[in-house]
Amino acid sequence: MTISVGDRLPDGTLSEYIETATEACSVGPNNFQVADMVKGKTIALFAVPGAFTPTCSNRHLPGFLQLHDQLKAKGVDEIWCVSVNDAFVMGAWGRDQGVAGRVRMMADGSAAWTRKLGLEFDLTARGMGVRSQRYSALIKDGVISRLNIEASGQFDVSDAQTLLGQL
Repeated sequence: MTISVGDRLPDGTLSEYIETATEACSVGPNNFQVADMVKGKTIALFAVPGAFTPTCSNRHLPGFLQLHDQLKAKGVDEIWCVSVNDAFVMGAWGRDQGVAGRVRMMADGSAAWTRKLGLEFDLTARGMGVRSQRYSALIKDGVISRLNIEASGQFDVSDAQTLLGQL
């Protein structure tokens, strides 16, 4: 079953490659519990089928980087990019795209969390394994308040401008 507006975001583990060590996080991949990360926050979340893929790299992620300040001004605490890639790949993609802390590059390496959302799709026949559907969502204190799921192969409703307009 696919998540929908009004649902509580399911808990799960996402990984993020941390570039600079802090007291709480070491350099390299760090695991985070979704339920802990969303408490009391407004999250603009978008998911892509894969890091370094054309639409994801040329349009989807850049749109959220370009509108970062406007999203924050409208009350967004964090912007997350989720993909079924490992934390090393997501970290490298973030460096390549110049994310510089503006978007959290969250890895769902085995698609376990994506499956809990009901937003996986199988590209095994094309040599890509199980991936995430392309979507965006606005999460408020763990509850989905907006959800924009793309039709297969499309990029019409999950862009940053659409989500900004929904705030």
